[in-house]
Order: sequence, then structure tokens, then C-alpha cells
Amino acid sequence: MTLIRFALVGCGNIGLRHAELIQSFGKLIAVCDTVPEKAQDFGNRFKVPFHTDLSVMLDTEEGIDVVVICTPNGLHASQAIRAFEKNCHVLVEKPMALSVQDCNRMIQSANTAGKQLFTVMQNRFNPPVMAVKQALDQNAFGKISSIQLTCFWNREAAYYADSWRGSLALDGGVLFTQFSHFIDLLLWLFGEVVQVEAYTQNADHKGIIAFEDVGVVILRFANGILGTLHFSVNSFGKNREGSLAILGTKGIAKIGGTYLNTIEYQDFADYSLSVPETVSAPNDYGSYQGSM
Repeated sequence: MTLIRFALVGCGNIGLRHAELIQSFGKLIAVCDTVPEKAQDFGNRFKVPFHTDLSVMLDTEEGIDVVVICTPNGLHASQAIRAFEKNCHVLVEKPMALSVQDCNRMIQSANTAGKQLFTVMQNRFNPPVMAVKQALDQNAFGKISSIQLTCFWNREAAYYADSWRGSLALDGGVLFTQFSHFIDLLLWLFGEVVQVEAYTQNADHKGIIAFEDVGVVILRFANGILGTLHFSVNSFGKNREGSLAILGTKGIAKIGGTYLNTIEYQDFADYSLSVPETVSAPNDYGSYQGSM
């Protein structure tokens, strides 16, 4: 079996997670970061060449199969397209990009190159989420009338200090950086959204971020389901809740916990959600936590 050869772009917290996993399942052959100290640290740590320019790495290193992109959100599209131009597959961290237009450019570039484009949406594999997906596929809920998604996390000022986080151009907002996993699950589980009404504001991060930190959203899906989304990064002290409640004619259930990682309740006419007792811990980055 041929080892898949990876090059990593972005030597930060999530980049470290990818680098460690790459070593277990493939071969890391090069790393890149615009901050020389970060690039060198990763290069020395994983005993691979390091670069500070993506184009130089792609032109210099031979045999790259997959480019893994763990850089600020606003850079994903241009970097992915550059990798496709060098005939590499691309694995890009969430969010895929900050606009539909950029996402379409990435897809077109992948198709032109005949390469695969992957986006990291690991919450689809949370055991409770997989159990609910199976129940939906088997019509265990019956006709679904409404759903409720709640995302209450904590991001304090220190999280945004001296960083790309908080800017519109590179971050994009909390629905991109913190909660894109949850938005992905809404679309995956319930289909297309055809109407949106929302109230948002920057309540506790004025002068710190360039977008809202809390929002209340009403959603109408193409299949008639009504939904609500309440999101905030103003939860006092720490992340508190990432939950999804589903109300149907034959069943009701709520995936809860902080990261959609537990079944809080369920009741069905003729079905039962089966979920393993053990689940993964959240990604711990020291001063804050992310999805499991």
C-alpha cells in the first residue's frame, strides 16, 4: 500500500492536530507558514523541510499528493486553487471559504485538475449525530415540523488579540469560525434552506471584532420544516452548549452536550437511538476549546 504524501499549510493549533494524524496515516513531507518561527518549529518537530511561501513549497517539493490547508479562513480559496494548479488533492479546514463564489471557484479548479476537494466537517461523525441521521433516513421521526439549534460558546478578548481572528476579511464571523459545523449539520440532516430572518448584534465584543457575537435566526426549509438558530460566543466562563432538538409526528429527540456529543432525551413510537457510551473529548487549545 502506497503511503499518501501530505504537505501542510498553516502551522497553528489545528495544523498541529493534522500533522500528528498525518504521521499516523500517511507521510508528512513538508510544512509551510508565513511566520518563519512557526514553520521552522514544525519542520524541526516533524523532521521535514519547512517553507514560508506556499508557491515555493509547491514548486520545490516533489511528490505531494495532498495539500492540507489550516490557514485563516479568508486564504482558503486562493491557496486551494494554487494547490490544484500544481496537480494536488486538497483537504481544507472549515469553513471551505468565505463566499459562495470562492467555493464555486475551488470546485471548478478541482474539477479542471481532476483532483479531490475535501472539507473538514468531523461533527458528522459524532456518534449521536450519526444515530440521528440513521433515524431520519428510516423515517423514525415521521413528519418533522420544527427543529431548534442552540450554540452557546465562549470567546473572550484574549482569543482575538494579535490575530487574524475577528476580521471580516480573514475570519468572516462566528458562523464561519465557530459554528460552521452546526450549519453544515442543518443542511445535511434537513436539506435546503429557502428563507431566513435574523436579528444579530455585537453585544460584548465592541472594538474587538468586526462582526456580530450573538444572533437569533428563523429558518424555513424547502421541505416545510421551520427552524430556529440561537448562537453566541458570549457564554460566561466557557463553552456551554451545542444542541439540536427535532420534533416529529412519530418521535422527538435532542442531541446535546457542548459539542453535539450526547443524547439529552428521546422518545419514539417504535424506535430507539443507539449511541455508544464513550465519545471523544473536545479539541483543547489551552485558552479555549473547539469541536470534538
